[in-house]
Amino acid sequence: MQWHSRSAFWVLAVVLGISGFTASGWGQAMSKGILSPPANVRPPGLLNVGIEQRLNQQVPLQLEFRDETGKAVRLSDYFGKKPVVLNLVYYQCPMLCGEVLSGLTSALRVMKIDVGKDFEVLTVSFNPRETPEMAAAKKAEYLQRYNRAGADAGWHFLTGPQASIEGLTQAVGFQYQYDEKSNQFAHVAAIVVLTPEGKVAQYYYGVEYSPKDLRLGLVQASSGKIGNVVDAVLLYCYHYDPATGKYGAIVSRVLKLAASVTILILGVFMVVMFRRGPAQPHPGA
Repeated sequence: MQWHSRSAFWVLAVVLGISGFTASGWGQAMSKGILSPPANVRPPGLLNVGIEQRLNQQVPLQLEFRDETGKAVRLSDYFGKKPVVLNLVYYQCPMLCGEVLSGLTSALRVMKIDVGKDFEVLTVSFNPRETPEMAAAKKAEYLQRYNRAGADAGWHFLTGPQASIEGLTQAVGFQYQYDEKSNQFAHVAAIVVLTPEGKVAQYYYGVEYSPKDLRLGLVQASSGKIGNVVDAVLLYCYHYDPATGKYGAIVSRVLKLAASVTILILGVFMVVMFRRGPAQPHPGA
């Protein structure tokens, strides 16, 4: 067993021990990206809760929703030119969904690329009983936090019927479950990066997201259409790991790039020295 696997096991054990091995404790562990266990070992209240990665899966863009103004829209309205950050929440969630939105907003504020200009954000409720009015209130709250020009046209808050919700959640592997006793949904915390064509590119877990990783994910999903030369170099040296939802360095490529830079510097130095020629003797010598 690798070190990070052992660490995840002991963190999970502590979480479950404190919570008395309850469904809520297991749900908290999964929401932090520690574990998405097989269905046959999950507590009864969380049989359908987790993330099943569907990398490169095409999202059905014909699915119909309503935006925060109540206008009927299709997912295709938000795809075609830019990568998309998708996060699935419900607007009356008492805690976890707010943490997801806050973590996403914090990451977006740090990044030098802009919502609306460089990429789109889709926040979609998986509660079919929620309304466009709820979506509008949530949008106003998080646009105020993001506080960047042009975001209103690029960050969309949607509601929709159960059929559309199921089509979208199944396409990206987002599994959730309604609990009648608490009148709440059990779900994990994650965001998904989609390509401009609507294919699943990457997953990021938990309620805090690395601005560097998210930026690289968006640049990679756009096939280099956004970002700069530095991003291109970083993507050469770093690789996205689906298991962790993070980027890690590729040592061989880092060494190769360092060697190339060293050779370039030496080459420039030699050219400059040859052009200067041999040192001339001092006139008074």
